[in-house]
Amino acid sequence: MASKEIEYKNKTFQLSYELVNPTQDQVLLVLHGWGSNKEIMKQAFGATLTEYKHIYLDMPGFGKSSNAMILTTEDYARIVQLFLDTLGVTATIAMGHSFGGKVSTLLHTPCLVLLSSAGVVTEKPWSIKLKIATVKFLKPLGMTFIRDMFKSKDVENMSHEMYETFKNVVDEDFEASFAKSRSKALCFWGEEDTATPLYTGEKIAALIENSEFYPLDGDHFFFLKHAQFIAQTITKKCKEATQ
Repeated sequence: MASKEIEYKNKTFQLSYELVNPTQDQVLLVLHGWGSNKEIMKQAFGATLTEYKHIYLDMPGFGKSSNAMILTTEDYARIVQLFLDTLGVTATIAMGHSFGGKVSTLLHTPCLVLLSSAGVVTEKPWSIKLKIATVKFLKPLGMTFIRDMFKSKDVENMSHEMYETFKNVVDEDFEASFAKSRSKALCFWGEEDTATPLYTGEKIAALIENSEFYPLDGDHFFFLKHAQFIAQTITKKCKEATQ
């Protein structure tokens, strides 16, 4: 495990990362989802795709990487690109799970692998709509404790900066960014995913001109039991895209 110091908008970020197969030339960058870290991604893919140098990165504010700034998804992509530039590498493949899928899309790598990516706004359940309406109604009265009661479990124990960052990215409509992508995209999805439902994956695959869609058995973390199939597909399809 290693770390790199990155300067971005007059802020310093200490980014924790790990390399696998460090002597290989072609680079696979792997980005985790919101509230996660590089370890779960390495657990899934660390023993696969041996023809690539793997870079597992804790994005700012997650795992062992620091963040003291309110960020957007575009900020995350710029920071990740600065990190790659500092390492002196160019990624052939960017693989991203959930929130990491949005960041990966903005890196414009030759091959893009999306694992139940976020980015399509979904209809909120009635219970969530009621919470939002309650907070908006009570906010002018200064009753901020109600807001704290309704905070998502995704932001429990997080700093003010990360909570505000979460609000920036959670309901972000990323459809235009997917439509602009010119990467060869492999879209893998959990058929029982409730966080980013299957239909959102179908929509993303339809938006990206050069894409293939693979529905697989499982929930939002389906890739943990399908890593070998995903890796085999990447080896075949991404090689075709970069020849």
